[in-house]
Amino acid sequence: MNDSTRVEWREWGQDAFDEAESESVPVLCALTATWCDHCHEMDAETYAEPRIAAHVNDGFVPVRVDVDRNPRVRDRYNMGGFPSTVFLAPDGTVLTGSGYLGPDGMRQVLDSVRTMWQTKGSGAARVPRPLREDEPPTGELSSDIESSMLGRLEEAYDEVAGGWGTEPKFPLPDALEFALKRDREMALRSFDAVGANLLDEYDGGFYRFATDRDWSGLQHEKLLDSNGALVRAFANAYLLTGKPEYREPAERTVEFLTTTLWNGDAEAFANSQAPGDPESHGLEPTERAAADEPPVDDGVFAGPNALAIEGLLTFYAYTDDQRARRYAERALSTLRADLLEDGIVGHQLDPERGADGQPTPLLSNQARVLGALTTTASTLETDALEDAAAVADATIERLRDGDSFVDSAGEGVGLCDRPLRPLDANVALADGLLELAVLTGEDRYRAVARDTLEDFAGASDRFGVQIARYGTVAARLLEGPLAIRIGDEPGSDLHRAALRLADHEKVVVPVADLEAGTARVERGDRRSDPAETPEQLSERVGEILD
Repeated sequence: MNDSTRVEWREWGQDAFDEAESESVPVLCALTATWCDHCHEMDAETYAEPRIAAHVNDGFVPVRVDVDRNPRVRDRYNMGGFPSTVFLAPDGTVLTGSGYLGPDGMRQVLDSVRTMWQTKGSGAARVPRPLREDEPPTGELSSDIESSMLGRLEEAYDEVAGGWGTEPKFPLPDALEFALKRDREMALRSFDAVGANLLDEYDGGFYRFATDRDWSGLQHEKLLDSNGALVRAFANAYLLTGKPEYREPAERTVEFLTTTLWNGDAEAFANSQAPGDPESHGLEPTERAAADEPPVDDGVFAGPNALAIEGLLTFYAYTDDQRARRYAERALSTLRADLLEDGIVGHQLDPERGADGQPTPLLSNQARVLGALTTTASTLETDALEDAAAVADATIERLRDGDSFVDSAGEGVGLCDRPLRPLDANVALADGLLELAVLTGEDRYRAVARDTLEDFAGASDRFGVQIARYGTVAARLLEGPLAIRIGDEPGSDLHRAALRLADHEKVVVPVADLEAGTARVERGDRRSDPAETPEQLSERVGEILD
């Protein structure tokens, strides 16, 4: 019994579905998050109402799911945001679903679902479309993909308020980075809008999104994954421009990550900070300092930590910021020691394990950790390549299905036994495999990356701006990424100069098979003459790109 809601919540698992089957009643699945204000509001206003709680307890098997701790459940039952209120048949298929429901709305939905169940039973349930249509539309990669994606960004661009789309306004770090190289003015105006409206000027870190076109209606929760990605994006804007207005938001966010979101007991980054008291965000600095700090969810999850590590190391590569490096190294040590086993990434500390005793692999975690490890190998220590290759090989072995990847090899109740083929995680993995191919010289990784993108290419003209990274990776595969090979260990003058050359899509390869004190620039079949100084290296890059 959850005293705060009066609802007798069960945990997600077979027992709950068995109970629903034996009692011949639906399951009410509440998807919530610790950082979600509307979830807490629904607890206080809807589930705490005695008659609603009694109706739920008498006519349903209520199950509560923390979406950060149960990503497979989240990805199959999300109704477009949180909270999600989903009614299921005992076999896990979906009767109906909604988002936030106030007391009146919940009463109506409960009556409607109960009537539906009494008249149609499981015949009213369905399997969501992404779980029915598993085969993606294949096609060929072409330069049209990059130009088409740029065209969609230009169509969706908000010339008045910056960013893309009307409302709500999300920061979209992948779109920011795609546009940065292809439409600088549009990109920087959008960076300016994100920095001016979503950055917490008092505590640092970025708020999750704004509800309105003019970036008002701020949602004040701060999530590790989006903040890690935005550190990288703003660092890359700083690399291109050299302007402090892009370095400073990244620097303030590094400070937020390494203080507020640092879990010292786990030696890694905590998952999120809740919004806290809405009135506190409008206080003057002296008054805000006296206000209670919003609560932090100390959960340590592999994927968000990997994004934070990658963001911090990218910022370090351009600035020599030792704080960013130090905390990235500490979190990376925890990730490698406690979350990585034989190339399989555990979702969280003390992870769920399959029948083989290994953690259950999730594609998003595998992709993000691969990205963190290739960035580590490029900026800090080449020993990370061994773990990167292990992650890539394990992902290909366990999650590849045809020419692309499914989200998990794990079994589960409800619809968790049905695989998903998430586009965003496939794109992220392909990007990591491409970088690994450049760093190791293993072309098989490049081939898998290309196969992965081609498996979705038939629908590429319909991808939205939130999948802008597809255009980035497709272009890197077709043209060959700019690669700068250094005959020295990380940290040499040539290596540091290579990292700071203004193409954030390049791959820097330290300890390459070159004479010490020299570097070479490559792209596709083109190879530069050796460079021995940072000035020569800059010239060689210009020659290759001309």
